[in-house]
Amino acid sequence: MKKFLRISMIVIVIALILFIYWRYFWVYGEGVKAGQLNYVMKKGFVFKTYEGRLIQAGFQGSSAGTIQSYEFRFSVVDPNVANKLMVNSGKMFELHYKEYMGTLPWRGTTTYIVDSILSMKDASPGTVIPLTQ
Repeated sequence: MKKFLRISMIVIVIALILFIYWRYFWVYGEGVKAGQLNYVMKKGFVFKTYEGRLIQAGFQGSSAGTIQSYEFRFSVVDPNVANKLMVNSGKMFELHYKEYMGTLPWRGTTTYIVDSILSMKDASPGTVIPLTQ
């Protein structure tokens, strides 16, 4: 009986570890979003995280007869990326992000985590601002 309980506990612990890894640390998807940066701010009660919103071109309707803009809500972990975004609000960005299945309080309030800036342009067409890494 003791051997059965020990093996059962080991299996439960391993299953729990695998579930936590899959839910919070495994990258479900990654990609690039482009649009005009609306804002990035640092907020939170215990864990201060960087949260932002990118407005994408086009419109969507959440229900019949309504129109709203596409919004990409994201979190940023790297303070350098967040600071670069904060001082350039209103400009056009291409942001690389990773999507996770769940959120962690110290990582942000969304499942989308922006990890790098691919390009940045002025909101007026034709102006490209080179990024220095």
